[in-house]
Amino acid sequence: MAVNGDVEKGESWGADSMKEALIRNEKITSYEENSARRNDGESIGMVLLSTFVAVCGSFEFGSCVGYSAPTQSSIRKDLDLSLPQFSMFGSILTIGAMIGAITSGRIADFIGRKGAMRMSAFFCIAGWLAVYFAKGAVPLDIGRFLTGFGIGIFSYVIPVFIAELAPKNIRGGLATLNQLMIVTGSSVAFLIGTVVTWRTLALTGIIPCLVLLLGLFFIPESPRWLAKVGRQKEFEIALQRLRGKNTEVSFEAAEIQDYIESLNNSPKVQVLDLFQTKYIRSLIIGVGLMVFQQFGGINGISFYASQTFESAGASSGKIGTIAYACIQVPITLLGAVLMDKSGRRALLMVSASGTFLGCLLAGLSFFLKAHAMFLQWVPFLAIAGVLVYIGSFSIGMGATPWVIMSEIFPINVKGVAGSFVTLVNWIGAWVISYTFNFLMSWSSSGTFFLYSGVSLVTILFVAKFVPETKGRTLEEIQASINS
Repeated sequence: MAVNGDVEKGESWGADSMKEALIRNEKITSYEENSARRNDGESIGMVLLSTFVAVCGSFEFGSCVGYSAPTQSSIRKDLDLSLPQFSMFGSILTIGAMIGAITSGRIADFIGRKGAMRMSAFFCIAGWLAVYFAKGAVPLDIGRFLTGFGIGIFSYVIPVFIAELAPKNIRGGLATLNQLMIVTGSSVAFLIGTVVTWRTLALTGIIPCLVLLLGLFFIPESPRWLAKVGRQKEFEIALQRLRGKNTEVSFEAAEIQDYIESLNNSPKVQVLDLFQTKYIRSLIIGVGLMVFQQFGGINGISFYASQTFESAGASSGKIGTIAYACIQVPITLLGAVLMDKSGRRALLMVSASGTFLGCLLAGLSFFLKAHAMFLQWVPFLAIAGVLVYIGSFSIGMGATPWVIMSEIFPINVKGVAGSFVTLVNWIGAWVISYTFNFLMSWSSSGTFFLYSGVSLVTILFVAKFVPETKGRTLEEIQASINS
């Protein structure tokens, strides 16, 4: 996901693992074609159980992201934190996540997918305990940083783990559970945070980690990782458990071995290679989408939603926060359905149009408040604007850039490109989450008008640069990008 000071060494990002995870969906084998026809003889119970255990980490991811929104006022009051101190607390999560993502590929390759998830859970538990016992800003920040490091690893290893164990015919549906559980975790944190103290809410963040740690005892390791590290007997056992005891797996096992061998023989690509003419347009699209996703304000608005509602004059931020939490999950589900029906490009443009409108409404509410005009409408406009924004973001801008990023790069550069683009995303997340409160202190209406401007530019960027990738082969996508 990131650069660790030696950018010319793509291996330091776990590039091989990222490449393997991202291109796997593009390699259609005769086994996979046959598997769809004989699915009735397959047992997918272990696949579903393994996916459920893994997405407990996704739920934890959402819990960490959603924690600061309902707790801002109470934490600042109880610990007497200044605005800069709380801004650091809110944003240091993304710094930890960047570092976690930098190391995630190496960790997942060295100790396995299950080992990486187990390690992440322990970091998150330590972080939540530090937050719970915090008496000042420093231990609070340490705890937030530790949870950030944990979810940085989760953000890499969970999609990889799901992609490596699921049969092709249900892989897409299972992959969407990662994003769905992230927004579910965030929504649950929002809701619980309106009725419990911030210390109690920190303890609830430990629960998905405990479920994950327990569940890992009952599921197999990724067969592809076991094959990659040469643990042949364990590889065959894990694959058999995932496919069912009565399923013939020898053909798939051979296909996996051949695939890993061909991957290992692929030429190594370094970061600087991404700036070659033949890759630069794909890089512009991938980086551009991540920049617009973050600089449209999502992490500022989501991290500090409750305080935003209160600033607009709502008697309490709870009503808006609860509504915010309730709309994320169903709209994310709708976006997952529409992605393969309406197409990526159309969904992005509709989504960006909605975030533009939402920020415009929220900005207008603060503008009216500043000029003492139509004050009775100010809280309503602020809540409506933020809800329109988050609904629109959830339907397209949240997940679609990641899907497009996995489709626009040639196979030989997907690993390094995925790492680089994800680094850009985390940097943008930190910038927005750290500066949001300062911008709101400078001009609340100006902040939302600024974000609406970014959404407007996003529409133009998608219309000009982003190709439609739905239903196209890799070769067709590359031809479209380079034409």
